[in-house]
Amino acid sequence: MIQSENFIGFSKSSESDIKITSFNAKTHEALPTYFFTATENELNRAVSKAKSAFPVFSNLAMNKRGDFLEQIAIEIEAIGDRLIEQAVLESGLPEARFIGERGRTTGQLRLFAKVLRDGNWVEASIDTPKPDRSPLPKPDIRQVLTAIGPIAIFTASNFPLAFSTAGGDTASAFAAGCPVIIKAHESHLGVNALVSSAIVRAAKKTAMPDGVFSSLNGSGYETGSQLVMHSEIKGVAFTGSFNGGKTLYDIAQKRKEPIPVFAEMGSINPVIFLPSKLENEGDQLATMYAGSITMGVGQFCTNPGLLIALKSEGLEKFKTVLSDKLSALPMHTMLNRGIETNFQKLRSEMLKQIGVNTFSSKDKLIPTLAFVSGADFIKNPNLHKEVFGPYSLLVECNDKEEIMDVVNTLEGQLTGTVMADTSDFEEYSELFPLLQNKVGRLIYNSTPTGVEVCYSMHHGGPFPATTDARFTSVGANAIKRFVRPICFQNAPQQLLPDSLKDANPLDIFRLVDGILSKKEI
Repeated sequence: MIQSENFIGFSKSSESDIKITSFNAKTHEALPTYFFTATENELNRAVSKAKSAFPVFSNLAMNKRGDFLEQIAIEIEAIGDRLIEQAVLESGLPEARFIGERGRTTGQLRLFAKVLRDGNWVEASIDTPKPDRSPLPKPDIRQVLTAIGPIAIFTASNFPLAFSTAGGDTASAFAAGCPVIIKAHESHLGVNALVSSAIVRAAKKTAMPDGVFSSLNGSGYETGSQLVMHSEIKGVAFTGSFNGGKTLYDIAQKRKEPIPVFAEMGSINPVIFLPSKLENEGDQLATMYAGSITMGVGQFCTNPGLLIALKSEGLEKFKTVLSDKLSALPMHTMLNRGIETNFQKLRSEMLKQIGVNTFSSKDKLIPTLAFVSGADFIKNPNLHKEVFGPYSLLVECNDKEEIMDVVNTLEGQLTGTVMADTSDFEEYSELFPLLQNKVGRLIYNSTPTGVEVCYSMHHGGPFPATTDARFTSVGANAIKRFVRPICFQNAPQQLLPDSLKDANPLDIFRLVDGILSKKEI
């Protein structure tokens, strides 16, 4: 059964008279369950509980927080087909997509449980004292990462599971020792309620403090703005549009105590097709990129929205084949009416720009490849904007220098991709460091869609792709968004965290006088 109330810690609450509903993505009809929007009082209670839970939760043994994360995964799996059915209903995406996304979600939770048990993420560092040093004694200095406090997390429209209620933001915040308050996305209220129930069950079964998790429903910006402005919220995670992420960032900077907002706001993810590769494998590349452009109906933040190549016979053939393959694919249901309307609007605006052409009908809503000259792209910043959906713009350049000029005009991106043969790598060697400065992930001979959850992944990028290029929202290092360094000087052993004690009871690697070691001191 789907709960229509807000979760205020372990309690359900429905104080408001205002109810909202999610919609069937295919028919746009309201679904039968109504959800109570959160009142300001309920929001304050959720934050108050999180504040009370923080000192208990952040000081739990890391293996206990690991147990909590693993139990969340178990509880999500126990929901079974009901969760998949609700996700399909609210998003219009196929069942297979959500079976895979559920696996990614539970996999993320288990990854962070492993990260916790390994313990090395705390980056423990110890500089031992030298009392006889001249002219002044050297004190005992020790440093470790520690949780920052309650985190507000905004769930995503395009990943109802993996970037939402129990997604990577929540998993990494919990792993860091931070209580989480979710602002549910209006498109996935049912999925949020099912997963929220699973998290609460897991928290109770593993004896987590009441307030470690809350979930609030709301429409528009009011609930989210109030949450970010609350003085006890210490960080924010967001995945969505540039306007939404930048608005939250600006609100957070106007607080008496500004707080970090880790907003992942999408990008156009440029792909550069170098001549030899395109000449030798044009048809295969067209097939590969038709699939990438339309994956998830183009509603991925890593969708290849910009293709760049030199004018050539090979490019003309590639352009025709890719456009034909895209035109042959049906236009599937988009996530919600707002996203579909925005896609139609932006697509139409792009196709009206000077110099932009397409083989497709400008009125027929199908996956679209548009094309424009390098010169027209460079002088028209409107063409540099993201069209969220199955659309890609091919920039046709006259020479290598124009390719470099096109790349120079780009803003920060989540990804940049180069499709190249060995000979291309030599001839275009100066291109790669230029592109590297524009992106968070540089990809060779693959597609940008698909973000592996692992230790080395970086899913972020220079502004405006994200608000802080130093951090990732995917992979083990996502935990570092929700921690800060704490330094202890001449602290008694009994007052140090286990990670810094001489005996190294956690058996973790520590930087001791500049040397990585597990040895006792």
